[in-house]
Amino acid sequence: MAKMLWQPSEKRIKNSNMYSFMQKINKKYNKNFDNYNSLYNWSIENLEDFWAEMWDFAEIIASKKYNKIIDDPSKMPGAKWFKGAYLNFAENLLRFRNDNTALIFRGEDKIRKTLTYNQLYNETSKIAFSLKQAGIKPGDRVVGFMPNMPETIIAMLAATSIGATWSSCSPDFGIKGVLDRFGQTKPKILFGADGYFFKGKPLSSLEKISGISKEIPSIEKIVIVPYINENPDIEKISNGVLYKNFMAKENQEIEFEQLPFDHPLYVMYSSGTTGLPKCMVQSAGGVLMHQIKELMLHTNLKQQDTIFYFTTCGWMMWNWLSTSLATGATLVLFDGNPFHPGPDALWQMAQDEKISIFGTSAGYIAALKNAEVKPINEFDLSSLKAILSTGSPLSMEDFEFIYKDIKKDVQLASISGGSDLNGCFALGNPMDPVYSGELQCRALGMKVMAFDDNGKSVIGQQGELVCATPFPSMPIYFWNDKDGAKYKSAYFENYPGIWAHGDFIEITENQGVVIYGRSDATLNPGGVRIGTAEIYRRIEQIQEIEDSLVIGQNWNNDVRVILFVKMVQGNDLTHDIINKIKNDIKISASPRHVPAKIIAVPDIPYTLNMKKVELAVKKIIHNKEVKNKDALKNPECLDFFSNIKDLQT
Repeated sequence: MAKMLWQPSEKRIKNSNMYSFMQKINKKYNKNFDNYNSLYNWSIENLEDFWAEMWDFAEIIASKKYNKIIDDPSKMPGAKWFKGAYLNFAENLLRFRNDNTALIFRGEDKIRKTLTYNQLYNETSKIAFSLKQAGIKPGDRVVGFMPNMPETIIAMLAATSIGATWSSCSPDFGIKGVLDRFGQTKPKILFGADGYFFKGKPLSSLEKISGISKEIPSIEKIVIVPYINENPDIEKISNGVLYKNFMAKENQEIEFEQLPFDHPLYVMYSSGTTGLPKCMVQSAGGVLMHQIKELMLHTNLKQQDTIFYFTTCGWMMWNWLSTSLATGATLVLFDGNPFHPGPDALWQMAQDEKISIFGTSAGYIAALKNAEVKPINEFDLSSLKAILSTGSPLSMEDFEFIYKDIKKDVQLASISGGSDLNGCFALGNPMDPVYSGELQCRALGMKVMAFDDNGKSVIGQQGELVCATPFPSMPIYFWNDKDGAKYKSAYFENYPGIWAHGDFIEITENQGVVIYGRSDATLNPGGVRIGTAEIYRRIEQIQEIEDSLVIGQNWNNDVRVILFVKMVQGNDLTHDIINKIKNDIKISASPRHVPAKIIAVPDIPYTLNMKKVELAVKKIIHNKEVKNKDALKNPECLDFFSNIKDLQT
């Protein structure tokens, strides 16, 4: 049984949106639910009723209400949601017209900028008018190559108010990485900042933007937002215009284009490490419903909250954070390095801005612990009620670090999903305890299971993460996939009619979820599947090691475990450290987890969204080509893994 780290008080439970929603269900359907699991089971057994109640609870703004929730609940993919409904995504996010703070922007340049909901509406109205003047119509693509700043959200809201489809990349992407994404969807307008800050240094983006514009002929206008310079020189950017000159001078009333529920809202991208990124098109209504469910119920986001998520505009958490506007909450946007000028930078910000919901990555939390930062002793975090973590599995030790060194009375919601659904399969809920190493629950309205090798649902055993019910934010299609073959291959090849996500998980006796890593990166020594997270969590505890990567190498008709480690500067991989690693893994995990080889490397490869790329390294050591190195943040480090002599014996 996992260790309980936190339990909400009865007062906290009864003040939650989840509890209010449950009472609404009890009253209307004559139920007597008193816990999350009973509500969850009802939601997956009564799919249409659940989503109808979610629509009402969220007070979705629509010019025409739906006449049917879902046309065929057994159809996956291809089920049609909320048929007959007409709405606008941006209208739902801009429903509040008041002087409450909508956005707080904090960047490394130390400039703090705020926008009220009235100001956000007015700024959006002027950009929307200008986009219309530029000829943008429903279905056209508008893209952002931008830092996480207010103008990015404004551009997205303006584009989607017209019915244009939005897509974004962060400015640390290389030119080819951007072309691989935007080049497929042929946008008409590109918003780009003149640069961004990282570790205190201004980095210009103008040369990249110029290169992008030359390679994507569909781009008719490039709108440059000054950030690192007040008056950037844009002469070399064809069709370039400064943001202030593009923006209309007068406030307008926004004419929110009313469109079908499944009108294309976003194009999201896969990591693209095995070829061109998949372009996943998601609907306006689907994203709105799915993310509002997660924000209002699972995250317990309310109008009086201040929510922060450390993200770039190239990660789905930016899209997720943006939808928080629909609740009237205050969003904190941050651009830069989270450890600049010191490792406590974000906690200083959390104190100053009175952040109540703090979102970040598991990698950041591990780095914070390794840097021996103890916010609990240094900052007033009395406003903080929840910490969210995603991006990779959060180890038990990091769960306990949060309660020991950040805040004792806080809900820790480790969450897991993906860009594919712009949301989560498993996440938090404000009514249940937090157990070490476990995501609190499976998401409402989603029949999430762990399938064993025989395709049977198992509890307390590791298996494939699958979802057996359709959900509104499923991609409506993939770009350039006319017959749907790429879409079906991505999720439905192994279990027809059931979404297989590609994660290796366990559903626990607490009805929580443990994530063991990507199923395509699991190890199979002796035919026994092992999740990579089980090894990473042990390596995180060894102070001499900064980072690591584990793969399986085909060897003598079996698979052997290979561990690559990046040492902390000033440390060498000695025999003592190797023995320490092996003994710790053997005792804490199992003898099968012990690496056959432990090899020091100068760096560990990551995608542009900061996920380790085990598969690329696995290909290299098996002498296979890695086709799309531009999807990586540090592709040059792959050279370290070629022709390693120690792997030949």
